[in-house]
Amino acid sequence: MTLTLSEKIISIVPKTIAVKLKTAAEKRIKKEQHPWIFDESIIKQNKEGKAGDLAVIFDKRKDAFLACGLYDPNSPIRIKLLQFFNPAKIDQEWIDEKIICAHHIRKPLLQTDTNAYRLIFGENDGLPGLITDIYDDVAVVKLYSEIWFPYLVLLLPSIIAQAECRKMVMRLSRNITPAANRVGLHDGDVIYGKLKDENVIIREHGVKFKVNVIKGHKTGFFLDHRHNRLAVGRMSKSKHVLDVFSYAGGFSVHAMTGGAASVTSLDISGQALDLAQENVKLNIDTQKHKVICGDAFEELSLMITEKKKFDIVIIDPPAFAKRAKEIEKAIESYSRLAKLGGQLVKRGGTLILASCSSRITADVFFKINKEALRYTSLKLIKKTFHDLDHPIGFKEGAYLKAGYYE
Repeated sequence: MTLTLSEKIISIVPKTIAVKLKTAAEKRIKKEQHPWIFDESIIKQNKEGKAGDLAVIFDKRKDAFLACGLYDPNSPIRIKLLQFFNPAKIDQEWIDEKIICAHHIRKPLLQTDTNAYRLIFGENDGLPGLITDIYDDVAVVKLYSEIWFPYLVLLLPSIIAQAECRKMVMRLSRNITPAANRVGLHDGDVIYGKLKDENVIIREHGVKFKVNVIKGHKTGFFLDHRHNRLAVGRMSKSKHVLDVFSYAGGFSVHAMTGGAASVTSLDISGQALDLAQENVKLNIDTQKHKVICGDAFEELSLMITEKKKFDIVIIDPPAFAKRAKEIEKAIESYSRLAKLGGQLVKRGGTLILASCSSRITADVFFKINKEALRYTSLKLIKKTFHDLDHPIGFKEGAYLKAGYYE
């Protein structure tokens, strides 16, 4: 099998740019090895840069190598750093080493009955703007920046070799789609192997899920909550479970296979709930799975009015604060959900509250929940963060947090 890339992609040759930064930005590199250089931090560069050009940053005082990264003229994060302090050529050997290291981190997960994992987690694995998820023998590569266009000819074969995948799908962030189309890349392209069905069946700790690798949200599935889904499955035997913002039924399916007495999946998307039903049927023949299609705030309020109670309530909403101006509203939404969820948990039951908004830090999130639940008997018994295939390499890379309240 051969990798399918256009001549336009193959022919892109990156240049090298010499860059000097403001003192504060230099200090941040030296102290934190932070991977982002913002446009206003650049005080000098020797030439104009295109996406993917190698920007070499020199220490102003010593005039020596400080770091290098990929230049992105279309982003306020103008340089995404790859290498610190020691000069290196960003070539096949360098890329191979990064992907081998990333794969090594995931090895303990691959010892379990799991064949879906995140191989590359952007900046956190030293490859900013790049995500790669493995679903059985399919690698799904998602690009969030044009900076990787010149390096795909090196990068993609390395991923294929390390993950031992037989197929590869390219997914594109909306912001780079026009530029990608101009060089022959399209969202959902199968660029390696033959994909007979865009729906791939994966295993997560022995539980099966259907993942659409061509049209599914993000790369097709949310892998980051795997450890929390496993925990819910283990605690669900003979319990009545409510899964709010259920999407494809991740928590619901684990609860059902864990022996739940009943599971209710609530989501605003009927299509997502159809997939949740399919995922339940992949694992167990049951009539105990119920779906509710509607707005979570309205439906939870209705359940409270109807005096419904559950042994386990999971509330895992989408990111409420994607931009700084949304933070205040997000805080209000998280507080409302915690208050609503707290009224639906039976005495002796468990409320699980989660957030994937990176702009809402863990400290802020747990403080919101503490305040919202202050007049209830619910107490925080456990905090969880990222599963091991989502390692954190810098503070902005941390987004997932969940609290278990009993």
